[in-house]
Amino acid sequence: MTTSLVTLCAQVRACTLCAAHLPLGPRPVLQIHEKARILIAGQAPGRKVHASGIPFDDASGDRLRAWMGISKEDFYDETKVAILPMGFCYPGTGTSGDLPPRPECATTWRQPLLQQLPDLALTLVIGQYAQAYHLPDASTSVTRTVAQTLSHSQQHPASMIALPHPSPRNNLWLRKNPWFETEVIPYLRRQVQKALRASC
Repeated sequence: MTTSLVTLCAQVRACTLCAAHLPLGPRPVLQIHEKARILIAGQAPGRKVHASGIPFDDASGDRLRAWMGISKEDFYDETKVAILPMGFCYPGTGTSGDLPPRPECATTWRQPLLQQLPDLALTLVIGQYAQAYHLPDASTSVTRTVAQTLSHSQQHPASMIALPHPSPRNNLWLRKNPWFETEVIPYLRRQVQKALRASC
């Protein structure tokens, strides 16, 4: 990595901006390299990821890799895949799942980090908070935003694919929307392979 990105990552990992609001304290989790071709823009780490310090080191990660048709080796190769959630630290649990990402994180760090990724070919925008940031003109409904992926050239940049969160909590959503598996996932896998081939 370049000196500027190394320095920036060190600053992010030392960040304590939200410490007073984090039940388990700060532990920023991210993966980035200036050569990355794919960006995964997610929500925030869960409790298990907070414990391991490895992004998507949980059932959500297993499902996401299956959706992408990608191996763990490629997924955790930072020169291929960057992983920048909207909040880098576990935000705690609410009444219906994890709390939203802390807003200070994106405000402070997101744009400087994105500027360090000049070679991106594909961005996977996961969940409502990431979609609100990366696709500000998209619907407020995750279902409608994900459906727009199928007509992406008219709805948002072709280099972005909107996805629901791969959490097991979304099993009901997946059952109610079978078109996601039959139509979006094949398209997603093609775009992932296209982006990775371009990095060879």
